[in-house]
Amino acid sequence: MGRILAIDYGKKRTGLAVTDPLRITANPVTTVETTQLTDWLIAYFAANKVDTVVIGHPTRLDGQDSESMQYIRPFMQHFRQTFPAIQLVEFDERFTSTLAHRAMIDGGMKKKQRRDKSVVDKIAACIILEDYLQSL
Repeated sequence: MGRILAIDYGKKRTGLAVTDPLRITANPVTTVETTQLTDWLIAYFAANKVDTVVIGHPTRLDGQDSESMQYIRPFMQHFRQTFPAIQLVEFDERFTSTLAHRAMIDGGMKKKQRRDKSVVDKIAACIILEDYLQSL
């Protein structure tokens, strides 16, 4: 059984989180420039067994897709073509950035550290992954 990787896809940066090999815990991994995401995934998949990738599906409060889906959908299509053996699952990511900020505050992070958007992105990916694991 392989790991589950979560992607918090953004125009500029993408946050990544992964489970342990037993799929019990979710851990933030890194944030990469979105233009480098495919190369990062190729290297990561070569070094680690991953069966499933969960990508955040941003929606508005009324349940409709957010504007972000216009650049996430092409990535999803590219992912499915590039990595056909890996299952890609969309998962609701409403409020993950807000929850990431709250987790950073509750964890005692300094204000300067909380301004680092790359930290927010990987924590948001971790929250997506934790929520996905709880839904199973």
